[in-house]
Formats: sequence, structure tokens, C-alpha cells
Amino acid sequence: MFKIIEKEELAHTIYMMRLDVPDIASKARAGQFLVIRLNETGERIPLTIADYDCDNGTIDIVFQVVGKTTEQLSCMEIGDSIQDIAGPMGKASHIPQDEKVVVVGGGVGIAPIYPITRAFHEAGNHVIGIIGARSENLLIYEDKMKEVCDEFHLTTDDGTKGRCSLVTAPLTEVLEKNKDVKLVVVIGPGIMMKCCAEATKPFGVKTMVSLNSIMVDGTGMCGACRVEVGGETKFACADGPEFDGHQVNFGLLMDRLRAYTGKEKQALDDFHSKDGCKCQTK
Repeated sequence: MFKIIEKEELAHTIYMMRLDVPDIASKARAGQFLVIRLNETGERIPLTIADYDCDNGTIDIVFQVVGKTTEQLSCMEIGDSIQDIAGPMGKASHIPQDEKVVVVGGGVGIAPIYPITRAFHEAGNHVIGIIGARSENLLIYEDKMKEVCDEFHLTTDDGTKGRCSLVTAPLTEVLEKNKDVKLVVVIGPGIMMKCCAEATKPFGVKTMVSLNSIMVDGTGMCGACRVEVGGETKFACADGPEFDGHQVNFGLLMDRLRAYTGKEKQALDDFHSKDGCKCQTK
């Protein structure tokens, strides 16, 4: 059992939880993820590490309420325990030194881009950060990202904060002005990562994306998270989660993400209909 020691609602339907997991935290690195199961009958879901503290033995997870399990998780409080947590899983991000890099986070993807950005900053890189959300009320980690970026850009789709644009607009402008950028890392919704990869391709800049495909066991055994990269089948859990964005078949990825939409909605509806259920859509 793994105890929740802090909880915060960062934005509408978006939560941060700090978990007491000293053995896992001691091995965690930027870019890796956890697989959690709330209870004996729960499903296994992957959550990217949003922060970690090796000294205090804690890991932060950030999630948005989108289905049954994330809604159940949002109802848990400080002092409650999660039954199973496996990790850290996946390959850690490659951290260059003394280079110019760009990081792009969209929506909930801003949280997992943060530890990568911090690692880039600590390694002496010049870091240009770009974050975006649909609206100001869904924006997270703005101050944390500013602290570890040498240059910072903020966008919202509706213009309620920062620049009214998609993240691809400042990304393109940054690459036009900075011909010496060596690496771009993007984390966010599938369509956002696809568009960012298309934006960087004409500049020939290496672009890494963190894939959020459906996972079950998280070790490469079940094959549920398979993705197509460079015409080859890869497992997001074992081979990733980061891949060359110019090689990813995003169409296939997004089709697979939609494969169980109907079943996911039915599971949430069934959950709401149970007597005594304290969780309601927020």
C-alpha cells in the first residue's frame, strides 16, 4: 500500500498527488512513468512522473479526470493508500549538456515536461519553454516552468491568458530565430504532438514526443501499447515512452486511443449509477 501525503487541485478537473514511495523515488528519472492500481478490482493505468524527490522519497503524479479510474483517484484524500504502484518504468529522457533545447507542454502534458525541463536546466542547457492550454482555467505549472526556462512562452486557445494561439506558432517562430536549437521535446495530446512534429520537420531539428498509448502491464508483455515508429512496431512502455516524433504514425496512435471510448463511457456511467458512490463528475 502506498500513501497519499499531499493533494492539490491544480485546475478544473486536474489534480496533483504526492505519493510516499521511497524505493521508487530513489530510482526515478525524468521522462519515466508509473503504473498504478487503486484496489483489487481496479484497472492498471499509466501516469507519467510529474516530479520526484529522492531525498524525501516522494513522487508527484498529475492527472485529469476523464474516466472511471481517474475519477476514483480524484476522490481519494491525504492519508488514503493506493494498493499497487509499479515503477519507475520506461526509458529516462536523454539529457544533453550545454546545448540549446526547446520544450513544449500542452494541457496535462505540462506536468511531465516539467522534470525534463528541470533536468535540461540543471545540465547547463539553454532552455526555451513553451506551454499551452485550451483556456486559463486549465493551465498548470506556469510558475514552475518559468523557474527552469531561460526563455518562456505561454499560449491559450481562447486567449484568456498569454498569446491567443496554438503552441505551434511560437514553436515555429523560435526555430526561425534560433538556428542552433539541437533538440525539441513535446508532451501533450496526440494531435498537438503530431502538429509540433510537423512544425519542426522543415527545420531538421530532432523532435522527441512522449506517447500516451493504452497500457496494461507496462513491461512489454501484453502488447496493448504497441505503436508504429519508422514503419516498425514498438512498445511505448518498454521501448519508450519517448520516440522520434518525425517517425511516429500518429494516425494509428490516435485510432488506438479511441478504440475503447464506448466501453470507457459505459464503465463511468455504471460507476455513477452505483448506490453510495461518492464520486460525481466534477
